[in-house]
Amino acid sequence: MKSELDTVIDQTLDVMTKPGQLLELDAVEKYGVDLPIFKNSPGNLADFFAHFCNEHADKEFLVDGDIRLTFAETYAAARVAAGGLVEGYGVQKGDRIGIAARNSANWIILNMAIMMAGGVSTKLNGWWQGDELCDGIEDVGCKIVLADTQRAARLDECGRDHGAEILIFEHDIIPAEGLKILTAKGGGAETPLPQISPEDNATILFTSGSTGRSKGAYSDHRGVVQGAMSFVAALVVMVNIMEKAGTMPDLQPTAMVAVPLFHVTASVPLLLVSYAIGRKLVLMKKWDPEEAMRLIEKEKITYFVGVPLMSMEIYSHPNFDKYDLSTCVTMAAGGAPRPVDHVKRIKEKMGEGFPIIGYGLTETNGVGCTNQNENYMAKPSSTGRATPPLVEVALLDDDGNKVAEGARGEVCIRSICNFKGYWNNQEATKAAFTDDGFFRSGDIGEFDEDGYLFIVDRKKEIIIRGGENISCQEVEAAIYSNPAIAEACIFGVPDERFGEVPALVYYVKEGHNLSQDDLLDYLKDKLAPFKMPVHIWQYDEPLPKLGTAKIAKIVLAKKHRDMLAETG
Repeated sequence: MKSELDTVIDQTLDVMTKPGQLLELDAVEKYGVDLPIFKNSPGNLADFFAHFCNEHADKEFLVDGDIRLTFAETYAAARVAAGGLVEGYGVQKGDRIGIAARNSANWIILNMAIMMAGGVSTKLNGWWQGDELCDGIEDVGCKIVLADTQRAARLDECGRDHGAEILIFEHDIIPAEGLKILTAKGGGAETPLPQISPEDNATILFTSGSTGRSKGAYSDHRGVVQGAMSFVAALVVMVNIMEKAGTMPDLQPTAMVAVPLFHVTASVPLLLVSYAIGRKLVLMKKWDPEEAMRLIEKEKITYFVGVPLMSMEIYSHPNFDKYDLSTCVTMAAGGAPRPVDHVKRIKEKMGEGFPIIGYGLTETNGVGCTNQNENYMAKPSSTGRATPPLVEVALLDDDGNKVAEGARGEVCIRSICNFKGYWNNQEATKAAFTDDGFFRSGDIGEFDEDGYLFIVDRKKEIIIRGGENISCQEVEAAIYSNPAIAEACIFGVPDERFGEVPALVYYVKEGHNLSQDDLLDYLKDKLAPFKMPVHIWQYDEPLPKLGTAKIAKIVLAKKHRDMLAETG
């Protein structure tokens, strides 16, 4: 039965998407089907920036240490930089221009400038080392890479001829100084910029590389804009509902940027949405939960998004009660499921605010499913339902057919927001899509009777023990419910008797002790015997991560499978 909140959301959207309304719908033919789009949205990101920066011109936009810029000041700086790219460096429409840097206000301005100049903003992973950066640059054929000093040094030390011109910019100073290299050869605010169509390429974001070398997922302007507007629509509806309920702070929307801007979570639902809704962004250089609390109080932050561990570190911090976090009414998470116990504990400390969670991928520009507010509390282990009105989520079998009702299948997403493909990798691109345009996520899911999606595993991460299927995420959720656990990872290892059995590596929080025997004793009432970990390793340091901040499960599994093979 549809929840009261879902009913209100659908009724509100029904009104707001009618002809003449803010979110009026149209359709575009793609993959042989008509896909819905927001009719009144800008056609490209250059127009998107121009329109919304003018609409919110005098509002504060970027707060980066001592640097504070309005929307108008941000746009003016990006317009100058775009002119420099075109006139000074000969950037032409479609050129891949990389950014290799940590988060900063100047990173955001460069991202705007690249796309305003007609280039493809290629968001290189700032955590990569020299060889990895070179791989990414070579894979997509970057013409120019805009790098900060640290990443430029990594590229220089690598010594490879990657073919790109490196331009070094600076953080922590005003754009006119930090980005002056972009106008060193001429060009500026008066330089003519190219006309951009919705089908022109706009961005490249790199996948996590969990199955090998990272792939560059490229999207056109229409897909990225519509992806951003999908999140805007969801926010507009929720704000409307919260205002009627009297739970929306009478403040400028303000969000913290604590996740890397080169990831889709920060790139689309956090950064691009902020232009559209006039949201101020407060940047953190390095994650620290107490600094996050200080900034939430000081800047009156209303929205926080990060990997699940971040929000839990805030709400379980020993100095939590020293800070006023009452303005933060939304605590969002993505990239991984929150343990159910964390959802409840966060809500207990949020007062009238709510934790929420989203499910999307780099390849979908972040769109997919949303589980929010009361619905999340009712179904805390679900990633939510397909975000209306642009997104269609289906569970398909290996042949691309929908599975029977109640059965598990691969989670597949179709919308105008989906990426176009993997750069210079037609084989991977073809494998990623069904003939009628569904993107294959690689996740295994199931729907409940209300259309809520539950991710039960990755397609190749189900452990089959003697014919019994074991969900890695289910076992991990049980482990994470122990308050001493900081990080845990379950994977299958070969077993002569059962074919495969669960193995576990874990890391406990500072100041806690949890032996393997104590952990097993804790789990015995939570898991069926066949689901219990058979091999266990306790780490004395955090588990290794991918560039997306997810635990490197494949790396850990290979390491420990090899160890077991060596010991017989």
